[in-house]
Amino acid sequence: MPPIPKTIFIPDTLARWPFPRRINPHYKTVAPQSAAWLREFHAFGPRSQLAFDKCDFGLLAALAFPALSKEHYRVGCDLMNLFFVFDEHTDVLPGDSVRILADITMDAIQNPTKVRPKGEPAVGEITRQFWLNALACSSKTFQARFVDEWQMYVDSVVEQARDRDYTRLRSVEEHLALRRFTIGSRPSFAILELGLDIPQEVFDTPVLVDLRDTITDILSLDNDMASYNKEQAAGDDLHNVVTLIMHERSVDAGTALALAGGMHAERARRVVDVLWPAARALDVGPDVKESLASYIEGLMNWPRANDCWTFESKRYFGSDGLRVQQERVVDLYPRRRVEAVTV
Repeated sequence: MPPIPKTIFIPDTLARWPFPRRINPHYKTVAPQSAAWLREFHAFGPRSQLAFDKCDFGLLAALAFPALSKEHYRVGCDLMNLFFVFDEHTDVLPGDSVRILADITMDAIQNPTKVRPKGEPAVGEITRQFWLNALACSSKTFQARFVDEWQMYVDSVVEQARDRDYTRLRSVEEHLALRRFTIGSRPSFAILELGLDIPQEVFDTPVLVDLRDTITDILSLDNDMASYNKEQAAGDDLHNVVTLIMHERSVDAGTALALAGGMHAERARRVVDVLWPAARALDVGPDVKESLASYIEGLMNWPRANDCWTFESKRYFGSDGLRVQQERVVDLYPRRRVEAVTV
């Protein structure tokens, strides 16, 4: 393996993305409410709570869902916060323990009126309250779709944990295939449908499936490139495309990041030049056309939203995010020991 570099360069992947930064006008009022709601559960110790506060997931929701109503934006905020709870509590647990948490959160989705058992991890009640709020302001189409998407998401996180159990290194393509689920884009995209009613036969149109999958690849590549430094320092980079490229190609981190940037560029060109125009040209009835246009615009906005949040929050680069966004160079962190979150 080549020598470890002292600095790494984060490719500027969205320099030509056709969607500019937008933000939901309810961000400053609703995001703090959602964050305060989550704090009531005391789901974290001091260290994890500090990490949560730095992430500002309400900002991610505001950037990802700029056109949603105040009511629907709150559901989006709560989902982003729920993701963090589940992610933080499962990140270093063995597969069997993650399976237990996955089953708890699915049971809360499927039985939202059931009182959660005493002593159960907080993720159960957090999920239940999130889902009750979503049910009160959403279409039946959204509800059915979200349940399926959430099941696939939590199952994929279990699979990722089992990879950790056996220190399994996937191929780059295998990684991206699993990442289409572990990144949480499918439930996140469903939030775009809170007030919409897109029929299943339209939703399953091959070009829309391809558009969702390719945008998810873009999100995954951006996320892996941004999070690589933090994850390699924590020794939790088995599910990071940069590490996998390094292993497959026998290259250093800088070269792997450049190769990941090239993979991103190929997908971005395909979305902008092929998939987006084809999706907009779909022949659907007048009762679906407006909803579909809104949904496609929401999908196309996601890469920009994710990119802006990556640098505007303190999730990956601390207070240095805006500088990194401009200069793209960061010092490579030393490795450190990571402890599991108590649940």
